[in-house]
Order: sequence, then structure tokens, then C-alpha cells
Amino acid sequence: MSYYIGVDGGGTKTAYALFDETKRMLGSLTGPGSNHENMEGGIPQAAGVIAAGLDALLRQEGKTQADISFLLMGLAGIDHPYQHDAMCSELRSRGWEQLEIYNDGFLPVKAGASGPAAIGYNTGTGTCCNAIDSRGSRMQLGGLGNATADMGNGVWIAEQVFRIVYDDVYLLKQKSIMTRLYYEAFSLSSREEFLATISRAESDQADAYFRTLTDLFFDAAAQRDPAVLETLDEMAERGSDLIAALAIQMEFDDTPIEVILSGSMHTKLAPASYLALLQAKSELKSGRAMRFLPLGRPPVYGCINWILERKEGNRQ
Repeated sequence: MSYYIGVDGGGTKTAYALFDETKRMLGSLTGPGSNHENMEGGIPQAAGVIAAGLDALLRQEGKTQADISFLLMGLAGIDHPYQHDAMCSELRSRGWEQLEIYNDGFLPVKAGASGPAAIGYNTGTGTCCNAIDSRGSRMQLGGLGNATADMGNGVWIAEQVFRIVYDDVYLLKQKSIMTRLYYEAFSLSSREEFLATISRAESDQADAYFRTLTDLFFDAAAQRDPAVLETLDEMAERGSDLIAALAIQMEFDDTPIEVILSGSMHTKLAPASYLALLQAKSELKSGRAMRFLPLGRPPVYGCINWILERKEGNRQ
């Protein structure tokens, strides 16, 4: 029996999973984020975090490095060849010789697509749009925050919520249901108290603060708040730009093109009306029919699919 490990490393958490050759997950655990771009120590520090997680998984499952035939990882922040090579070097120095690393945005494609080619659009803590086409070529768009005008992720939505309320109570612009929801959520009684809540974004309460604001955003969307609906349209516009660009520039033999939606914004929070709008805009801009599929399993499953696909390819 051969054993494999898959790793899905993000900015806030990292998932580790042990698989056998039948794709059965034998064990898993979750550790802290492993995006080197969030760490003062960069790639060496991130490699240390990953190595500690791998060791913990091995201990938990009663295995050693010698039992593992291959390690495949999808890691946030691995966007360029020099980052890939540096991370591989760090992990090989820790004994992991048989491994490959990709950007984590490609894992949903391998985890959710019915075939080898698809587009993956992820909006969780961050945003990225990745594709693997029918020739095996890979391309990633977005993922650089404001530099690539990333929208739709949790941090971006939280910023929009604050702006909508700010425009309402300070600039006296468009009235929004969001203001009442925000004030109630934080027990506020004045706009000065509202303004002070921005400090939460840079405190140890930041994650909880962002989660609360994204929940408020989609609550207001369900109530058809005009300011929120305008923001959703902006999200769909930018997201469809990414999806359509991949559909146009890459080679997809099958029609419709599968688009795998991942991340909490897509799989847990976004209303069906938003997803329908995103699909309609993407098809209009690309001239291609598409099939949008919310990812129904953890992205780390993409690792074992990719490992066995590579193994089969090496045999041919």
C-alpha cells in the first residue's frame, strides 16, 4: 500500500491530509497559516510551520517520512518559480525529497472538476482565479490584493461594509440597512463610536470582526439593500473579468467550461442570485457556455487527485 500527503496552505490555516492509493483520506489535521508573505521570516519560517504540521500528522497516524511515497502541496504565496524553488529547497533540507508545490488556487480545480481541465475561482480570506486547460497549461489571475484589484474576499467585503456605513452616517449619501445592522452588532449609539470600531481591523479581534461584517453584508443583501446590491454587482463584474480572461486565453476543449467555486464567500455565504449574475457576466464576456460548481469537499482532496494523475502520466 502506498501513502501520500496533501497540504492546502492558506493565510489563516493549513490543512494536512494522509491518503492511500485508493484516494481514501486516512487522517487529517489543521494547523496555522503557512503563507510566507504573512511572516517576517519569509519562506524559511513558512517551511518550518509546514514541516511541523507534517511531523504532527505523521505522529498522529503512526507513520514516518519513509512511509510516504509523495507529498503534494498547494500553498498561498507560491506565485513565481523562485518562490517554488526556495520552498522546495527548504522542505528537502528537512527530509522531504519526493514533493511538488503549486499555488493553492489550483487545488479546487483538481478537487472539484469532473475532468482534468477547469477554471477555479476562490474568494475566502483572499481572491484568486486559477485554471488548468485541456493541454495541461496553468494560469493564475489575481491574488495580489489591491495590486490586482482583487474583490469579493472577506477582507474586501469588510472594507466595503465600513465604507457603506461611513458614507451613510458621515457623508450623508445613500441610506443603507447596513448602518442599523452594524450599530446593533456592536451596540453602538453614535457615529463616533462607529468610527472607533475600525481599530478592530488591526487588533487580535480582526478575524472575528471581518467575519461579523461579511455576515452583515449578506444579511443586507438578502434584504435587497441598494448599496449592497451595487457592491455585489461590482464583485460580479470583477470576478467575471477574471473568469472570462482565462476562458479566452486558454484552451478548453469541453463545452460548457466547468468553473469550480471555492472559498467561504462562494460556498457558504453568497446568494444564488449573485452566483447567477457572475455566471451570466462570465459567459457574455467570454462567449463560452459555463457550468458553475460550488466545491463540495475540502480543496486538499485536489492533492490526491493530482498525485495519482501525475503517477498515471509518468507510466504512459
